[in-house]
Amino acid sequence: MRTRFLLCILPLVFSACSSIDQQGTIAELRNKQIEITDAPLDGGLEKAMLSYHNFLVEAPDSALAPEAIRRLADLKVEKEYGLLTLNKDQDDRVPSAALSAHETAPVADLDPTRKLDLPTGPEESDADFAQRASDLQGIETPDRETEESTRGPLDLERAGPREALVLYRKLLDEYPFYDRNDQVLYQMSRAYEELGQVEDAMNVMNRLVRDYPQSVYIDEVQFRRAEFYFTRRQYLDAEEAYLAIVSIGEGSSFYPFALYKLGWTFYKQELYEDAVDNFIALLDYKVSVGYDFEQTEDEPEHKRIEDTFRVISLSFSYLGGADIVAAYFSEQGARRYEDLVYSNLGEYYFDKRRYSDANAAYSAFVIRNPFHFKAPSFQMRIIEINTVGGFPSLVLESKKDFANSYSLESEYWDYFDAKERPEVLKDLKTNLKDLANHYHAQYQNKEFKKDQPANFTEALHWYRDLLVSFPQDDDTPAINYQMADLLLENRSFNQAALAYEKTAYEYPRHDKSSTAGYAAVYAYREYLGTVATDDKDPVKSEIVRSSVRFAETFPEHAKAAVVLGAAVDDLYDMENFEQAVLRATQLVESFPEADSEVIRSAWVVVGHASFELERYAEAESAYLNVLKTLPDTDKRRDGLVDNLAASIYQQAEKANAANDFRAAADHFLRVSKLAPTSAIRPNAEFDAATALIQLEDWDSAVDVLTGFRANFPDHVLQPEVTKKIAYVYREDGRPAQAAREFERIEMETDDEQLRREALLTAAELYEEAGDSALTL
Repeated sequence: MRTRFLLCILPLVFSACSSIDQQGTIAELRNKQIEITDAPLDGGLEKAMLSYHNFLVEAPDSALAPEAIRRLADLKVEKEYGLLTLNKDQDDRVPSAALSAHETAPVADLDPTRKLDLPTGPEESDADFAQRASDLQGIETPDRETEESTRGPLDLERAGPREALVLYRKLLDEYPFYDRNDQVLYQMSRAYEELGQVEDAMNVMNRLVRDYPQSVYIDEVQFRRAEFYFTRRQYLDAEEAYLAIVSIGEGSSFYPFALYKLGWTFYKQELYEDAVDNFIALLDYKVSVGYDFEQTEDEPEHKRIEDTFRVISLSFSYLGGADIVAAYFSEQGARRYEDLVYSNLGEYYFDKRRYSDANAAYSAFVIRNPFHFKAPSFQMRIIEINTVGGFPSLVLESKKDFANSYSLESEYWDYFDAKERPEVLKDLKTNLKDLANHYHAQYQNKEFKKDQPANFTEALHWYRDLLVSFPQDDDTPAINYQMADLLLENRSFNQAALAYEKTAYEYPRHDKSSTAGYAAVYAYREYLGTVATDDKDPVKSEIVRSSVRFAETFPEHAKAAVVLGAAVDDLYDMENFEQAVLRATQLVESFPEADSEVIRSAWVVVGHASFELERYAEAESAYLNVLKTLPDTDKRRDGLVDNLAASIYQQAEKANAANDFRAAADHFLRVSKLAPTSAIRPNAEFDAATALIQLEDWDSAVDVLTGFRANFPDHVLQPEVTKKIAYVYREDGRPAQAAREFERIEMETDDEQLRREALLTAAELYEEAGDSALTL
């Protein structure tokens, strides 16, 4: 017990008692104006009590006697138990019971990121909670038999309070109109309480309530009475007493405690609607005085508010659950702490494993307050509850609800700045990703083959939402790649190719970039196989474009040269010879270490395309590059030799057309040197001779022609060669040799007219040569 030595003195009396006798009788003191004040006295309680006692002995009839009696009684109690009298000028007057702290279960944490475990049950039962939370450590009923059996030593210890009670009774009996008798009754009741005589204390408090309804002590006395009745389950009497305090209003420091206990009084009577009204009134009061529901510094008050929300949850549960809560606030008006009511109800159901009811509680709030700050976290809590409850279909639907409600295109963001709600964006992304992955997996699952179209549509929808919502996130390229895979699996090749290209080229370089670029080319080629013949060229153009971009962007990729080589082939097939030469040349220059077959193929395209472009010298060079590395046994060699010969031959033809017969002859003759096995060689040599004849280079012409005769004896052009040799000899002034060639003409032809002409010409030439023997 605390001890405070405050002495209530009569200054004129206690400063010098002997002066009283000198100035007059004690009775005369009734006519003097003497002020009684509180002042510290160095002598302590004993001296103070002695002073009051002496005063009452010397002036028993003084007008100050009632005050002296009261203070003497107070000091006797104070000596035993410490100061009981409360200063009515202080505003912090609250019952000790109301300030007691209790251990209680923590309020539910609404953090959507926390990991949930399946509950093992609440930390205390509803019954234990009701017992604990409704007990503000009220007055206990004394054990009367024990008290009687322990008189003696106990009486000696309590002599002071008992003497005080005698004085209080004396004061009430002898001074019934003493203006502080309400305080006397108040102190008297406290003395009885300290002695454990609770029934006597209650009788005194009942008298105070009856006789002094306007007393400054009335609210505390009513509260003590209410606690007395409440602990004895006399709820109607408790209700009346608590209501008396509530009717005083917020001016009473007992007002919030009375609301709290009045709520419990109705709850104990199963009058849950009335209970809720009072608990809500308590929370309204807390709001009005600026209470912070998140504070934890005042632990007792924090616990009490937690208990208030819990008992509200219990009450609404008994009344019907979430629908009743919604109806209540619709009728009574919204509250700023309304979210806490719903969340506590939801967590109450969750602890009871009533998952459907828990979801209903959170859903009811979201439906009623779709644009509330906490609406997203409530939606996430629904997902968590369904997950813990083991309801995969509900998890899926609740994730969809979240994704639709907080999509960046949703109305919710008309009320909030997305940049200031990173936790909502994080949850949105998680749910979009989960939905996309779920439906993608369902699409791939052979057990759900009949549902593939629907699963594909769902997966694609959530992938696209995810990519639109978070275009710059680090994992967005990987998500885009997954979507492209889905499209490819669904044989949506064109869309897949576009998605792969976006993954490869529209994000900063990442670990899927080159793979996506290659996959884009693959998807385009797969798409090519699905289109009609007349529509193939536009697709091929896309293949080439994508292939070139891939090879140029990812030259280090193992397939870069192969991809570019295939594009070169496509260009040639489309007769886009300019681009074919350009890209083929790019291939051999950019990928010199590529597989030899890839390089040879590129050179072949350069040769063919250059030939088509009449760039025969470039074609010749390309074919020579191919033949350098082509094995002699390769079956393609003969055809390439012919191509080489043709490219040289065409150079000669161009020279012929330009009347550059020397160049033409040289080109024709190069055929036999560079492509000796080609089928075109005989023609080239024949045409070389013709060019030489044009140049009147008779000796060279004869050499070529005689060489032709020797090399190609069965060639169809042999008769023409004979004629040309004959012509060359004749023009070169060698008639005898010319005559022999005309004789050969006569032998080689079946044309009688030609034979006669040949023989006639031969004769004339022999004659010219002077060879008479041959003319006979």
